[in-house]
Amino acid sequence: MQIRSVFNQPSINTVSEIKKNILTTLAYFDVFNYPLTREEICLFLQVKYERKTFDDAMTCLIETRMVYRFDKFYCLKNDQYLAQRRNKGNQKAIEMINTARKVGSLLINFPYVRGIAISGSLSKNYADDRSDIDLFIITAANRLWVARTLMHFFKKLTFLVNKQHCFCMNYYVDEQALEIAEKNIYTATEVVTLIPIQGDTTFADFFAANVWTRKYLPNHIMRVSTAKSLKNNWLKSLAEFLLNNKLGDLLDDGFMNITSRRWSEKTRQKKLNDHGVLLAIVTGKHCAKPDPGNFQSNLIRRFQNKIIQLLAENQHSVAH
Repeated sequence: MQIRSVFNQPSINTVSEIKKNILTTLAYFDVFNYPLTREEICLFLQVKYERKTFDDAMTCLIETRMVYRFDKFYCLKNDQYLAQRRNKGNQKAIEMINTARKVGSLLINFPYVRGIAISGSLSKNYADDRSDIDLFIITAANRLWVARTLMHFFKKLTFLVNKQHCFCMNYYVDEQALEIAEKNIYTATEVVTLIPIQGDTTFADFFAANVWTRKYLPNHIMRVSTAKSLKNNWLKSLAEFLLNNKLGDLLDDGFMNITSRRWSEKTRQKKLNDHGVLLAIVTGKHCAKPDPGNFQSNLIRRFQNKIIQLLAENQHSVAH
């Protein structure tokens, strides 16, 4: 009995490691001033642990004031406003997600569009008055630029009714290249938090192509249940039938080259978007995505520096 009791007790190393992992998880979202619930901390841990070990570590971190609790939220800062901000943001997100679903139901009718998901801060159930509806689009193979060009022609019309912020179609991949090339904690978090709204089987294939995210977030299950199945649309089918040939190939390559040149010129002129970010995209045959300078590397550097500082300041508390 004594051996079993000792075996069931987490070792000091296990306790200290889970504390580090909890702090690491909170540190990542602290970069965005976004506190987490207990369940969310579990989901975003980079290692799997038994629930009792996790609960014991959380209790210790709160008692030593390394982690602060405000209602159901936990964070690294002793600032109740963060919880209030999140509650308000979650309420706003409910409204915007409903709008995003309606937008997705419209955009899925465009030729060669095979899947649509909510991305960005809205996919984490947060929004404020300046938030856009960011969308992640999957297209048929070798027709990404035909689909994107048609969709962005439509977006120009939305400016006339001041609805352009509902149609931020800023990340495209096609079915030939579903695996996300950059593999780090930022891209893993963005992938697993996508909220698919159209194209359930398409996103099942996408998530299968991105199982590498489990290396970073092994507790997070990627979801396709939120997405609707694709429905037959005769007009969409007709348009695709007319372009499933060499003309379609030429148009796709042509649209890619035109877009690449136009955006390169915008970047060269240092034009900014509505949020003050330099206008730039990465263009390729199977991918079109924002290129916000060194955003990813800067974010990851801030995250890593925060962890180093946090563990250095609380070395004794974490180790016991």
